[in-house]
Amino acid sequence: MNIKKEKDDLGKQVNNLASTFFLKSYLKQCIALFCIAFSFALYGQDISFENGKKYIIGEVSVIGNTTFNEQTVITYSGLKKGKEIAIPGEDIANAIKKLWGSKLFSDIEIYLINIEGNKAFLEIRLSDLPQLNNVKITGVKKGKHEGIINDNKLKIGTKVTENLITTTDNFLTKKYRKSGFYNAKVNINTIEVKDSIEKARVNMVVAIDKGEKVKIKNITFDGNNALKAKVLRKAMKSTKKINRLRILKRSKFIDSAYQADLKSVIDKYAENGYRDARILSDSVSVNNDKTISIHIAVEEGDLYKFGDINFIGNTVYTDQQLNRYLRIKKGDTYNGVLLQERIQDNSKPDADDIVNLYQNNGYLFSSINPVEVSAEDNVIDLEIRISEGKPAYFNDVSVVGNDRTNDHVIYRELRTRPGQLYSKANVVRTVRELGQLGFFDAQELAPNFNNPNPNEGTIDMEYSVKETGSSQIELQGGYGGGGFIGTLGLSFNNFSMKDIFNKKAYKPIPMGDGQRLSLRLQASQFFQTYSFSFSEPWLGGKRPVQFSVSLSHTKQFLFNPLSRRADRSRSFNITGITLGLAKRLTVPDNYFTLSQALSYQVYDLNNYNTGLFTFGDGSSKNLSYTLGLSRNNTRIDPIFPTGGSNFSITAKLSPPWSLFDGVDYSALSDERDDQQAIVNDTSLSDDVRNEAADRISQIDQERFNWLEFYKINFKADWYTEFTKNLVLRPSVEFGFLGAYNNDRGVIPFERYFVGGDGLGNFALDGRQVVQLRGYPNQSLSSTDGGSIYNKFSLELRYPITLKASAKIYALGFLEGGNSFNSFRNFDPFNLKRSAGLGIRIFMPAFGLLGIDFGHGFDPIPGNVEKSGWQTHFIIGQQF
Repeated sequence: MNIKKEKDDLGKQVNNLASTFFLKSYLKQCIALFCIAFSFALYGQDISFENGKKYIIGEVSVIGNTTFNEQTVITYSGLKKGKEIAIPGEDIANAIKKLWGSKLFSDIEIYLINIEGNKAFLEIRLSDLPQLNNVKITGVKKGKHEGIINDNKLKIGTKVTENLITTTDNFLTKKYRKSGFYNAKVNINTIEVKDSIEKARVNMVVAIDKGEKVKIKNITFDGNNALKAKVLRKAMKSTKKINRLRILKRSKFIDSAYQADLKSVIDKYAENGYRDARILSDSVSVNNDKTISIHIAVEEGDLYKFGDINFIGNTVYTDQQLNRYLRIKKGDTYNGVLLQERIQDNSKPDADDIVNLYQNNGYLFSSINPVEVSAEDNVIDLEIRISEGKPAYFNDVSVVGNDRTNDHVIYRELRTRPGQLYSKANVVRTVRELGQLGFFDAQELAPNFNNPNPNEGTIDMEYSVKETGSSQIELQGGYGGGGFIGTLGLSFNNFSMKDIFNKKAYKPIPMGDGQRLSLRLQASQFFQTYSFSFSEPWLGGKRPVQFSVSLSHTKQFLFNPLSRRADRSRSFNITGITLGLAKRLTVPDNYFTLSQALSYQVYDLNNYNTGLFTFGDGSSKNLSYTLGLSRNNTRIDPIFPTGGSNFSITAKLSPPWSLFDGVDYSALSDERDDQQAIVNDTSLSDDVRNEAADRISQIDQERFNWLEFYKINFKADWYTEFTKNLVLRPSVEFGFLGAYNNDRGVIPFERYFVGGDGLGNFALDGRQVVQLRGYPNQSLSSTDGGSIYNKFSLELRYPITLKASAKIYALGFLEGGNSFNSFRNFDPFNLKRSAGLGIRIFMPAFGLLGIDFGHGFDPIPGNVEKSGWQTHFIIGQQF
């Protein structure tokens, strides 16, 4: 008996049977079973057995290039000793199928090696899948290697399968084609590692050939008569032909985007009444200069118009009310896209459409469907079928994800309460309000609708939030103003004052009550500034009334030109305190806030003689009341708003001291003019002129003992996302500082200084520093500052990343503005113009950082040449 031949032949037949079962379809398996059974009759002549005969497994052995335990393999395969199986039969096929399913082996074979009576002896031959030993990537920069390895899970020790190689190839090819490398090719090879280690291992070489970016030379259309090719090309948002003047949308061919743009072409026809328009064919051809040309053939079809439009099923709103939202009349050119937007505009959650009309008034479960009932003579009659359903009420409202912020801080901001009638507008507004708090990642905020019950008319609402860093530290050091300037600032934007004496709450500081606490210290050899502020947004915890208090103290030392150091015996000190209240209003709408503040400041001069004040010894006191009205409905992320507006107008007023202090300021003004004439008369002796200057100092000290003024500021910003991720921000500003009594004159404090980055190292005199990039700091105002200014700005912003760890966006800007010494000289069209580019980086721990490169097109006062390029560093300014 030739046992070896029987082993090889019969064993191979069993293995082939199983492999065929695993890899082929069931139909092919039946054919294979017939062929395998027939082959047993041909080759198995020395050992006879019947096809599909039952056998008892006598023994199973495992051999081959594998590190797995033999008993583990046998148990997993299901071919246990003593089990009755059919040969040929499904048991062998299932065993191979299970072993393949483990994705641990590159080769699996099962042999029938012997038969003794009704006992069959099997042998499982395995080859383990090789493990990844090393990855080498060529064709891209080294900095990209780690990302490729992580994206494709090419970690050391990973089992290398054909599927892994194929998916990696496909992923990389699609990735580079998506970036415009249409001819990108990826070649992946594996090389067996031969050494003393028994495990099968391979090194992988990933060769990437991106090729050149494929640009589109031309896009042509055939069959378009109603719409020009220019209009159709404009409808293609991502597939653009080469245009050297276009910056934001470069020409590149991405197949997935191209397919979407083909649909956009059909949508453009649908918007213009050609609802039967279709793409007959499209082709992409490669030009000799390695660009491509696209040719699209269209069939426009007939022009359709709207016919009769009837509302069916509406009981809550009349046809007349619904038509105010639909705004489509009989005879209008048919526009399916517009029809859908007027019924439900999915691109705008707060759109004025019919669905929002119902959902903002409780009808969450309503459905509205337009149905064409006739298209005779290219006139489309519509029925808008409405199922209103029951009004829905909030049943349970909850918040998840707030592991630092206390519940009451969040729940007081919610505009959706249990038992309240459902309103989509209130859900959208709640998401906005939570994002505006600054405690959560605005991009991760999500309202989750749970347990909708149309029969009972209830819905559970869950707001999912993700905490982000809300405290900031400012630590700076630099050289400026003749010496080293150091700054230390701490800002805690989610502070808890009630836990300040609770040791367990310091993690690292008491947090969670939504209060704001900030401390700041700035110092150099010439000045020192200390400030403290605290605010409670819900005073008393029941109403949104914000209370704030701030304290500040600044000390400036006079520069000694002989020693080139600060003279600490000559100082100018400012100490101030401000108390404020701000209340949200309900009229004209609940986006308005009314704010009030009472401030008191003391300006104390000690032998401090400069050109700014005529008196070097003395003091001025400032008691003022500030009234402000603001409206902010920007959404959703306060760092990168994409819609809405923000405006504020404030009036800062001092009491009219001159009405009741008994001083004749007209006489003082005349006397001052006389004394100034003496000072200017060089023919007089120095003693006489000095005596006149001393008298002017006395007069000014009396004029400004209590500061008398009024100050009006206005600012407005608008945000418009006119294309995806591209936000336009127009802005306008105006400020005016005036006097009640012209004889007292405009005070030398509280003035406007325009130009530069908008940052001031220190502000001794309550000055307001106004940013106007492209010019040196405060260079567009006189030495004493202006009493009136205006500014216009236009920014275009593009987000690079809006992740919670770091929000980064780029911007381009156009600006114009100026300051003037009096209202008589004010000319709103006399602007200092500039343009430039910049970038902003917001990190929760450090606040807003940025850099701008601005080009000033006009000369600064006193110069004849334009300002030119200026670099501005931005730290902690408004967004």
